[in-house]
Amino acid sequence: MTTESVAPPSSTTEDIPSTVKRLRKTFATGRTRSIEWRRQQLKALERMIVENEAQIADALNQDLGRKPFEAWLADIASTAGEARDAAKNVGKWAKRKQRLLEFSQLPGRGWVEYEPYGVVLVIGAWNFPFALTLGPAVGALAAGNAVVLKPSEVAPASSALMARLVPRYLDTDAVAVVEGDGAVSQELIAQGFDRLCFTGGTEIGRKVYEAAASHLTPVTLELGGKSPVIVAADADIDVAAKRIAFSKLLNSGQICIAPDYVIADASIRDELVDKIRGAVEAFEAGDTSGKRIVNERHFDRLVSSLAATKGTVAVGGGSDASEIKIQPTVVVDPDLDEPLMRDEIFGPILPIVTVANLDEAIDFVNSRPKPLAAYLFTKTKSVRERVIKEVPAGGMLVNHLLFQFTTTKLPFGGVGPSGMGAYHGKFGFEEFSHRKSVLTKTTRPDLSAIIYPPYTDKAWKLARRLF
Repeated sequence: MTTESVAPPSSTTEDIPSTVKRLRKTFATGRTRSIEWRRQQLKALERMIVENEAQIADALNQDLGRKPFEAWLADIASTAGEARDAAKNVGKWAKRKQRLLEFSQLPGRGWVEYEPYGVVLVIGAWNFPFALTLGPAVGALAAGNAVVLKPSEVAPASSALMARLVPRYLDTDAVAVVEGDGAVSQELIAQGFDRLCFTGGTEIGRKVYEAAASHLTPVTLELGGKSPVIVAADADIDVAAKRIAFSKLLNSGQICIAPDYVIADASIRDELVDKIRGAVEAFEAGDTSGKRIVNERHFDRLVSSLAATKGTVAVGGGSDASEIKIQPTVVVDPDLDEPLMRDEIFGPILPIVTVANLDEAIDFVNSRPKPLAAYLFTKTKSVRERVIKEVPAGGMLVNHLLFQFTTTKLPFGGVGPSGMGAYHGKFGFEEFSHRKSVLTKTTRPDLSAIIYPPYTDKAWKLARRLF
């Protein structure tokens, strides 16, 4: 049930075991398995986001310098919509899925029973602290689990707000917020949860995976990687430039599915660069101060990578250490082994690599680890179909960017180094549900008699026909 009472302060490492024990006790009662309980929690989660929009926007501004519209678009609207969709459909999703059995299994019935794992740990990310913490929690709650939420300490205002709001709206015996740093995450993982979802960088993801493995905890990893944008020779350059610039400016480019680099056909490369420059100037409306970076450590990393480039800085390039801001920057043809092309950028810097043709573009992407997202701009069906079939990625979007994250109708997740598992909508419900196979048989007449020993030739011949 929804509780509006003020709960105890968020947990610390000292009371993590007791917090998890409390949630396990609640799950054992069966309360979270009720479809009505799930629906109530999901509706309460939506209400929490909608009723506290101003506070959430303020927290995102404190942590990330996010504009109110961008806060609403990326964290508020997407999370509220996810919860609303799940509340509407959870009853349908949870129904048994009957399966038609083989003749040899008759008489009998078989179905898939969706059951919750138990207590789920969700470790969120700082770049979209509400969408990437509460978003996965929607799937976990829809599946009937108890949930521990661990927001990122890198976004402290958002983490603190989540710790205050969640106990006011959700069942405090089944949902808990635990704040803290990496040591707290380690202590949580050591509790041996029934399922774990982590969103963050690939290297930390590996460590989370290793820690979870000692408990055989199944994991969902939403990681990152260098997501490419292929701009084909026939692309609508005006639209491509605006959409690439918008996506790179949003949240200062600190997005796991942001365009990490562009692969441009040589015939349109210069035009694309010019129009990206124009789009940046229009979108920034004369503000040349730069885009806010989350903290000094990430600022220093980005400035160092930019200083090391051997490419041509065609747009921007400036930075302000006192304000930890970096101008939107385009670097043309950097060295393929330098930091900008080796590491995930996670900032407002966009390398553009020139290729001779589509073959070279596809080969370039496929020579690198599988990305979380791959993007393509083209007007031609044959180009579209070829890239879809030949370029592996967690997800793909043609003629736009980022919007694959905002739909509940498609799964969102990575592949290989960019992650494992997927969520959103029904896919989130299934990700946090165990699909239990159930087979029921009649006892009379006992048709299994033909496989009981002693084995006769007649019985064997009949069994061969049946099986």
